[in-house]
Amino acid sequence: MHDSWKDFLKSEFGKPYFQDLSAFLHAEYEEKTIFPKKSQVFRAFTTDLNQVKVVILGQDPYHTPGAAHGLAFSVPDNQPIPPSLVNIYKEIDDDIGHHANKTGNLSNWQKQGVLLLNNVLTVEAHHAGSHRGHGWETFTEATIKYLNENRPHLVFLLWGRDARSKAAWIDKSKHLVLESPHPSPLSAHAGFFGNHHFSQANDFLKKHGMDPIDW
Repeated sequence: MHDSWKDFLKSEFGKPYFQDLSAFLHAEYEEKTIFPKKSQVFRAFTTDLNQVKVVILGQDPYHTPGAAHGLAFSVPDNQPIPPSLVNIYKEIDDDIGHHANKTGNLSNWQKQGVLLLNNVLTVEAHHAGSHRGHGWETFTEATIKYLNENRPHLVFLLWGRDARSKAAWIDKSKHLVLESPHPSPLSAHAGFFGNHHFSQANDFLKKHGMDPIDW
């Protein structure tokens, strides 16, 4: 994890809810197949806090082998592009003309200051949503609050019910909050397609003197 998150993470790790979560995760990793692997659970926090410009909040990690690697919506280079990310790329193409990635690996977004954070950071293999309700949501809420207070002029892309529930903790007079349905094939046609979030995000960044994201 990047040193810029040290104070925040140290504070959260010491709280009772996180100690309970840690005990739960220890047992889960011992007894079951859990994604992502332990070393990648906090990979989103290798993003320099002081360089964060955009926050994309996902739901929980991919639950199929080899897909989850600690960044929301992202998969390693050798993995097929998941349906939700296919739809994200479609929206980028329609919105700004093209997407920059040739695979489903979004590490290049991270390097540009995009925090790719899931609402829940772990999942049991083949059981979507299996680690909900064990404390990760509290951790993610604290992360959003910390970003809201400690970074200027962020763009928050909140897709789907879980992500949109965090909008209440964001100061909209300070940050740009863009909400829509989730890019999943089940909901993308209900308002994700045509949301123009990528061009709006870049316009906001340029307005505040920051480099736009090469989506």
